[in-house]
Amino acid sequence: MANKQNKLSVFISLALRHNPDAARIKLDEHGWANVDELITGINYTGRRIDMSVLEEIVGTDQKQRYSFNEDRTLIRANQGHSIPVDVELKETEPPIFLYHGTAERFLSSIEVEGLKSMSRLYVHLSRDIETALKVGGRHGEAVALKVNSKEMFDDGYKFCISENGVWLTKEVPVKYINKI
Repeated sequence: MANKQNKLSVFISLALRHNPDAARIKLDEHGWANVDELITGINYTGRRIDMSVLEEIVGTDQKQRYSFNEDRTLIRANQGHSIPVDVELKETEPPIFLYHGTAERFLSSIEVEGLKSMSRLYVHLSRDIETALKVGGRHGEAVALKVNSKEMFDDGYKFCISENGVWLTKEVPVKYINKI
């Protein structure tokens, strides 16, 4: 059952972050999708889901990828979009340091270009090294980078924090990055 829910969660992530057409849904300008339409769209693909399964996926997702609105008629991904949506993030002053996890093979590029959002809307940063290493490990030999986020903020760069605690910024220039 857990494996089936994991596969459903991956598909929901695809639909809400990257390709709404995969589930035959539309996202509004803030990334919200109608829950009934999402369930219908997922079922149309041959996958099976209902509201109770969707609530369980949202409630038990370790990365807290999704949020419902108050009356649970709308759902959205908290961050990680590759399509332009405004998930209504509030600018926030970051802690002195944040961390970014990557794979060893990307270091030479990062040392030249800094951290770029690539296919996403933002660079994702975490509050702790452990989370950064976990993220980096998904792509190969994990490396954590220390970002001088307070200095960036003082220099005019904007930071936001998503509903699930991921720190977001548009880019991190090389001068603010230190390899741990």
